[in-house]
Amino acid sequence: MSDRKNKLAGKIAVVTGASKGIGAAIAKHLAAEGAAVVVNYASSREGADRVVTEIAAQGGNAVAAQANVAKQKDIERLFAETHKAFGALDILVNNAGIYEGAPIGEITEENFHRHFDLNVLGLILATQEAIKHFGPAGGSIVNISSVVSTLSPAGMAVYNATKSAVDGLTRTFAKELGARKIRVNSVNPGPVETEGIHSAGILDKIQAYAAVTPLGRIGQPDDIAPAVVFLASPDSGWITGESLYLTGGLR
Repeated sequence: MSDRKNKLAGKIAVVTGASKGIGAAIAKHLAAEGAAVVVNYASSREGADRVVTEIAAQGGNAVAAQANVAKQKDIERLFAETHKAFGALDILVNNAGIYEGAPIGEITEENFHRHFDLNVLGLILATQEAIKHFGPAGGSIVNISSVVSTLSPAGMAVYNATKSAVDGLTRTFAKELGARKIRVNSVNPGPVETEGIHSAGILDKIQAYAAVTPLGRIGQPDDIAPAVVFLASPDSGWITGESLYLTGGLR
């Protein structure tokens, strides 16, 4: 069994889209278990620096690194900076993504490509580059998907499609990378209260799911992060190609 209080000691992790919300919580939980963490951000340097500062205040080790994960050159720079700062990679968390609802009549080319470029292409590019930096012992890739990949609520067709793609990529990459001892899994959260939900002005819409969720509430980022730690750790050493639903029972 791994050390329950420091199960990721000596491990190196990259968390994309980690300047706020679920990504920030994941970065902090990984660091609390001993991992050195690269806190990736696309535009919010202030948010990423705040996460790094909070990790350092708890005795952890983290650096911020800018990259738009949908751009190949940015991805190459991100992992080069990771290797320079910490060495070989052990954990990749593909968290960066966007969410915009649109009914079928309002879906545009721009809306489609914005979602698929970040939520799907970005995951592919990050994974492609990351596996160049894993050592012979392998490691863990955790993709952040969503309950919408199976719940499929109305008005979210493009977002639903991207998260269905994430689930499919998770299963396929698990088969491709297993021989290299790299495990690939996803976590599929239900509705979660984040800064993005507040800034988009849709908290009331998200909170409405509490009424149909068996546990009677929507999620918080700290509900999601421990499951990512589990999938990144030796505790899940016999798990790959799986999707773990974290929804309070909403399915």
